[in-house]
Amino acid sequence: MTLEDLRARRETIVREHMADEIDHAWDKVLETFPHPHYEIIATGAVHDGREDVQRYYTSSRETFPDQRNTLLSLRHIDDGIVVEFILEGTQKGPLGPLPATGRPFACQMTAFFLFEGDTLVCERIYSDSLSIIRQLLGGMSPSEALAALAAAAKVG
Repeated sequence: MTLEDLRARRETIVREHMADEIDHAWDKVLETFPHPHYEIIATGAVHDGREDVQRYYTSSRETFPDQRNTLLSLRHIDDGIVVEFILEGTQKGPLGPLPATGRPFACQMTAFFLFEGDTLVCERIYSDSLSIIRQLLGGMSPSEALAALAAAAKVG
């Protein structure tokens, strides 16, 4: 397989993966890698294996049922693809100790889709959790948002 063919194959996988996430077509998303593996850097969460990743999908969409992404850019790297995107959604369920607020958020994020050859082996997501929390809490300052989140954790 030429480098051009490899890049085209990887790009198709990533684009289909992201589109299927919007559609909640979880079986299709899970089929994009033989052993699903997500790393959420902002929270330290690692979801490994089909069942664990499926639980992550279910939980995150209970919190943000309208969660969607808008691709901003896609870049090829030696072992994968880096995408920049806007993630949006409305909080309709609890997020850790934070009860549903009904508020929307939008956050620019980056995901590394890591491959071995043409096989997707990991999606590693980088985001700004505090920016999302601030939006969910109504635009509080960072210190106010942290205080509110700490208070919610004590209640829960």
